[in-house]
Amino acid sequence: QVQLVESGGGLVQPGGSLRVSCAASGNIRAANDMGWFRQAPGKQRELVARIPYHGTAVYADSVKGRFTISRDNAKNTMDLQMNGLQVEDTAVYYCYANLLPLGGHDYRDYWGQGTQVTVSS
Repeated sequence: QVQLVESGGGLVQPGGSLRVSCAASGNIRAANDMGWFRQAPGKQRELVARIPYHGTAVYADSVKGRFTISRDNAKNTMDLQMNGLQVEDTAVYYCYANLLPLGGHDYRDYWGQGTQVTVSS
């Protein structure tokens, strides 16, 4: 059984930094994109950043230049380094991964349980 587990997050002051991490575990045969979404209270879930297995990451305009996504393909892990955090970045952050499970025939999206990031003075 494949699952994604997030770690990191927490409370930080405006201008501060945080790192959230995601680890995929279980019987994984192959992986495609991985990424992060976030959802603030009363708002729709939005893409923050995604990174292909090989290639260039894509970022939401609101986080460009402040956030950096990275992954370790050998370990099926992913990090999101968040610098220059703003109050508007406050949300629950969810990782996802498009994976092919061992014995499966199709890739599908798996999601983490979410981790809270709060930016407040």
